[in-house]
Amino acid sequence: MERTRTRLGAAVFLMLILGHLGNALEVPLDLAQPPTITQQSPKDYIIDPRESIVIHCEAKGKPHPSFSWTRNGTHFDIDQDPKVTMRPRSGTLVVDISGEKAETYEGIYQCTARNKHGAAVSNNIVIRQSRSPLWSKERNEPIRVQEGEALVLHCRPPAGLPPPIIFWMDVNFQRLPQSSRVFQALNGDLYFSNVLKEDSRNDYICYARFPHTQTIQQKQPITLLVLNLDAVNETVAALFNETDLFSDGLAEERKPTFLIPSGSSSSKMVLRGQVLELECITEGLPTPEVSWSKLSGEFPDKRTSIVTFQKILRIVNVSDADAGEYRCTAHNRLASVHHTIRVTVKAAPYWLTTPRNLVLAPKEKGQLICRASGTPKPTINWAMNGIPIENSPEDPNRKVEGDTIIFEEVQTGSSAVYQCNASNEYGYLLSNAFVNVLSETPRVLTPANQVYQVIRNNHALLDCSSFGSPIPKITWFKDSQSSTLEGDPYLLHENGTLEIYVAQALNSGKYICVARNTLGIAENHVYLEVKEPTRILKQPKYKVAQRNRNVVFECKVKHDPTLIPIMIWLKDNGELPDDERFLVDSDSLTITDVTENDAGTYTCIMNTTLDHDSASAELTVVEQPDPPTDLELTDMKPRSVQLTWIPGDEHNSPIHKFVIQYTDSLHDHGHWHNLTHVPGSKTTAHLELSPYVHYSFRVLALNAVGLSDPSNPSHMYKTNPAAPDENPSGVKGFGTEHDNLMILWKPMSGLQANGPGLQYKVMWRKKDVDKNWTSVTVANVSKFMVSGTPTFTPYEVKVQAINNNGIGPDPVVVTGHSGEDLPVQAPDNVQVLVLNSTLAEVHWEPVPPKTVRGHLKGYKVYYWRERSLHKHNPHRVEKQLLTFSGNKSHGMLPGLQPYSLYLFNVMVYNGKGEGPASSNLQFETPEGVPGRPSFLRITNSNLNNLTLEWGPPNDLNGHLTGYILKYQQVNNSNELGPMEELALPANKTSITLPNLKYSTRYKFYFNAKTGQGAGPVITEEAVTIMDEAMPSRQVDIATQGWFIGLMCAIALLILVLLIICFIKRNKGGKYPVKEKEDAHTDPEFQPMKEDDCTFGEYSDTEDHKPLKGSRTPSNGTVHRDSSDDSLVDYGGGDGQFNEDGSFIGQYSGKSSIRETAEGPSPVNTTAMNSFV
Repeated sequence: MERTRTRLGAAVFLMLILGHLGNALEVPLDLAQPPTITQQSPKDYIIDPRESIVIHCEAKGKPHPSFSWTRNGTHFDIDQDPKVTMRPRSGTLVVDISGEKAETYEGIYQCTARNKHGAAVSNNIVIRQSRSPLWSKERNEPIRVQEGEALVLHCRPPAGLPPPIIFWMDVNFQRLPQSSRVFQALNGDLYFSNVLKEDSRNDYICYARFPHTQTIQQKQPITLLVLNLDAVNETVAALFNETDLFSDGLAEERKPTFLIPSGSSSSKMVLRGQVLELECITEGLPTPEVSWSKLSGEFPDKRTSIVTFQKILRIVNVSDADAGEYRCTAHNRLASVHHTIRVTVKAAPYWLTTPRNLVLAPKEKGQLICRASGTPKPTINWAMNGIPIENSPEDPNRKVEGDTIIFEEVQTGSSAVYQCNASNEYGYLLSNAFVNVLSETPRVLTPANQVYQVIRNNHALLDCSSFGSPIPKITWFKDSQSSTLEGDPYLLHENGTLEIYVAQALNSGKYICVARNTLGIAENHVYLEVKEPTRILKQPKYKVAQRNRNVVFECKVKHDPTLIPIMIWLKDNGELPDDERFLVDSDSLTITDVTENDAGTYTCIMNTTLDHDSASAELTVVEQPDPPTDLELTDMKPRSVQLTWIPGDEHNSPIHKFVIQYTDSLHDHGHWHNLTHVPGSKTTAHLELSPYVHYSFRVLALNAVGLSDPSNPSHMYKTNPAAPDENPSGVKGFGTEHDNLMILWKPMSGLQANGPGLQYKVMWRKKDVDKNWTSVTVANVSKFMVSGTPTFTPYEVKVQAINNNGIGPDPVVVTGHSGEDLPVQAPDNVQVLVLNSTLAEVHWEPVPPKTVRGHLKGYKVYYWRERSLHKHNPHRVEKQLLTFSGNKSHGMLPGLQPYSLYLFNVMVYNGKGEGPASSNLQFETPEGVPGRPSFLRITNSNLNNLTLEWGPPNDLNGHLTGYILKYQQVNNSNELGPMEELALPANKTSITLPNLKYSTRYKFYFNAKTGQGAGPVITEEAVTIMDEAMPSRQVDIATQGWFIGLMCAIALLILVLLIICFIKRNKGGKYPVKEKEDAHTDPEFQPMKEDDCTFGEYSDTEDHKPLKGSRTPSNGTVHRDSSDDSLVDYGGGDGQFNEDGSFIGQYSGKSSIRETAEGPSPVNTTAMNSFV
């Protein structure tokens, strides 16, 4: 099935809704109908006399109408005028005015279109020719006016049709500059609120442009001479032999005065829908400022503008609400004046209800309504077929009631065209509406199988344009549904259009429109496709880019897959530049090597056939500023200068500051130094200068991108030499040897010297001893050595700058010392106080300051452990040093070894070194707690006992009084049992613990003690070995329910095996079960363990041989470097039934004992069992 497609987008919805719902009734042209005017010329028709006159009048009807014209109210016989022709099948007149005057055909024309069903008439068309008359000849005398006075240059253009457009220009066709002082009024005159000397010129020319004929007429130039008061005084003096008639050359100021309109109030009338222009022209000195207000309300938004330098208030599309009082206020510094304009709004007739065509079936009723408004209220007049209705034939089925004609039971043959005329003093309205009496079955005029495409969430309008008489009733159905489409989300309009206000995907499908009246039925199928909207998912973002960099604008879009998208990029709402640097991809725009011209707004637009989406982003191109230009030095003084410059282009990044640099061609030629900086808003800097410098300046601008290139240097500015303004800094006095004084200072630069011949006057004296200064003058050095000084004596020193122009200011006095020597005295009265076994406090008496012979740095204490108080300990000397800064008299000695003999001495030290030491003193530290035992190990592990061995602590720290041994059991879940404690004598190095539980882990805690207490603990862990000969010890497990069940299952299994063997032996079979059992390697019996509840293997022997494959450590101890996963390695074997029915299995395993200083780990021991 072929379908025609209609695409409906949201952007054109308003236009389409007006077209769908607002059209007048259309009768198919194949049916009989009265005439309808379809085109006519405007009411006020201004013609160009150089061209033929064309007066339009087109109409339709069935049969096709004939046309006739009236001119000035009487019949216009076109056949009598060879210049006038009527176009075929049209009422349009063409008048050939070649060789004729256009005025001949001016007048009021009206067209009538007629067929056998009625007559329609056009508006009254007023024909006038356009006129652009020449300016009358005139001679303009020069206008002389005193400076400051008000002036009006009149234009007075010739009257034209339509009125000309006025503008003022000079002889070079350049518009004259206008301002709040000089401006053009609505009537075209040029007003001066006050004239200035520069207003003098000889080419004030008023031009009038006539838009219809596109001609321009020119007034003769006007010459204006403005005289100032000095010139007036000279003229008066020459004429009257007087001088200074006016006391000065300034014009006298005056209050504002209204020129247009005059007085304090005026009135103005404007028609509704037209443009209201209120003008307020004033004069005064200074130039008055003008403002507007509405006394009876606010200005209408979006329709109001104030133009021509606030002189004209303009309101477009005037409504009744714009009536009221408007105030214009003019003020200068002398006074303020007001003018009130009362605005009244009148209205030519405008439609409220336009009469609409009626199609009625015989015996139907209807009405024509013609309602209009205006100010004053318009008069309504009816006509039928162009004849006033009161003069038309009577019709008993027709009744006229003011603005309404009512029809009752119309009859066949009563078709006609009715005219409604609404008029008042400001205009008229004319409308034709026919009444067509027909009997016609329904027909659907909308094309069949039309496809409508809309975007989801937009309006959908499905047409069902129909015709019939009586008017058909429209109903809609969807797909195969039998119910009519009524209510939300559907809306059925009077003309049959079905509206879906918010279309969704589920609304897609086939729709059936059914038109039905009393004479028949018709239907039509249309289709609706709801598409997904086009959306920009990732919009381009604002970019700031440096010149010559690349920029990428992203624009990722989602659209309906059935629609063809087209991506368009715009720059500043125009096409992209034709430049290969602009690279457009499917979802991005890349600009390479960005230039300043690339700055602007970039818009990505994704178009489909139904909709579009767009997004914009701005690109700002920045770079470092251009260098400043035009450096100028002003206000030049001996020690300062003013520098001004013109900033360069900042390239879209504001200048933060200007950096001023200088170079000194006298002392440091070619090297530039920063002098100062000023904010970016300034273009001048006051520079403080130094004497004896040949300055050149340059300026750099800094923005967010960086520094500009330097400007061109300024002219050189030389300052004169002067005495130094300052002295050297960093003056110090100190000694390098015990008998000298070194005086140092920081040398001054050439800029600081202020002149040639820079020297330094070095001065010194003993502090508080000498009154006179010793001095020496040196040059080109920064230090001076004074020899033969006493040791460490305070001196006052100072250094003064001197040049050829004088000496510097009084220098600052600095105190220093001559060189140091080693101290000569040891501290006295040295004592020691032992605080505890590891800490002692040393006291001494500080040495006299004179014996220090330098800067006192502090005291040093040397101490060493001479020996332990145990006689057998070796003699060791390890000197240690503690330094106590400052003038201290005591100090602490930490970290001492308990129960030891220490020696120490004390000495003072200065910057030169250490003085003599005090005599060695000794002290003893008391006992302390002992150190950790040197080792603890398990040497023998049996079923119920363990042997522990240990070594004494390496650090006894006193007399050892014994040992403490604590131990406790550790079960499989790492829970600890009760603690057992034993006190052991100091001379013992091992112990055997009896009566321990077999196959049990124990944790041991062991430490030594002295008279001061117990020392730190060492820990170990060990496990007693398993008892292999006492199954009776497992009886307690046999009382468990799960074990009884397991044993029952095993017994039952053995019983079944025995029965099978017995049966087979009775049958004569021979199964050497015993031989195979004897063949087992080392069969042994293992008792059941209490901790893991497993059976041991069967054994024919009573000795406790190790299990095959087991490993036993030599000392029964496993240290921390073994596996941390478990204490026991598991063994495993495969079990199976042999041919004789016996079950054969193997077991291998190993046990271990573990030593640790940490928490216990569980012991997991398992075994596999074999039964025969």
